[in-house]
Amino acid sequence: MQLGVCVASHIGDIDYAVRAEQLGYQRLWFADSQMLWSDCYATLALAADRTSRIGLGTGVAVTGTRPAAVTAASIATINAIAPGRTFLGVGAGNTAMRVMGRKPQRIAEFDRYLEELRPLLRGDEAEVRFADSSTPIRHIMPERGFANFVDPIPLYVSGFGPRSLALAGRHGDGAVFGLPANPQVLERLLGFVREGAEAAGRRLQRRSFHTTALTTISILDAGETADSPRIRAECGAFAMATLHYAYDQHRQFGQPPPSVVADIWEDYCALLDQVPAQRLHQRIHAGHNCWVLPEEERFLSARLIEATCMVGSRDQLIDRLGALHAAGLDEVMILPAFDPRYEVLERVGRELLPALS
Repeated sequence: MQLGVCVASHIGDIDYAVRAEQLGYQRLWFADSQMLWSDCYATLALAADRTSRIGLGTGVAVTGTRPAAVTAASIATINAIAPGRTFLGVGAGNTAMRVMGRKPQRIAEFDRYLEELRPLLRGDEAEVRFADSSTPIRHIMPERGFANFVDPIPLYVSGFGPRSLALAGRHGDGAVFGLPANPQVLERLLGFVREGAEAAGRRLQRRSFHTTALTTISILDAGETADSPRIRAECGAFAMATLHYAYDQHRQFGQPPPSVVADIWEDYCALLDQVPAQRLHQRIHAGHNCWVLPEEERFLSARLIEATCMVGSRDQLIDRLGALHAAGLDEVMILPAFDPRYEVLERVGRELLPALS
């Protein structure tokens, strides 16, 4: 099992990336949300210049905000700085699009985007659609270091449901999803990936198709519980992002809330009902995966933390990670809350990484 770090891209905090490499983490996944954090490619460029071994890529780049050709050129530029250790994670933009008041790409649009993107990542030509027409496009001057298409750029596709995970199987070199609750859930997710691959005539090789899950990890001290002040500080932002996502799914699709938030759902909706409708898209994701707003602290429970994050003793976490790895998960990337991120990085790196490698 590998451990990676999902980074809330911050142009002034490249030391965090450097320290992750020093501790032995395998990959850095720089998150892409323009109206939340720093630009992911600018941050990646600085990290690429100051590291030498760790894998570097987007976690994940949002397909709805850039044409496929722009995404390919951006990551190939990073590949010129960090050849052989660059990857591209892409997703339809559940948060990045919604925080701008827009919906993520539909499955058909996402599918077409990935179809365009694959050849472009190799430096080949692709038919790229703009508005009502398509144009043959390729990078015409990759030589002399403008971009690097010689060293392969693996494409990892993020998905939350059956159809998006099927696209990971159809187009990707790997899949990215939320943390499975147990190996049985993981097997179901991988089944969607395999179905997509088979429908496209692909045969996935277990050793070469990379699977990654996003969560965060906190190691309990003896006698500590999941709602202690320290664990709330480390995991609270990630746990609350699940509530934000559930609210968006309810708004757009009418989906009922997950059972883990059923007891606070009415109060949470009442809180957001106070926000003017034209600004609601800005309010829902405030603090996203970085901190918990003071007025939302009351919704954060041990139950929600345990359902969304990996919390346990060192031995419990090693056992859980081992079971997921045996079921087909290659990597877990952690996204700690912003203020205690260094402490989490250090402790997980010190106590878990050596046992997993």
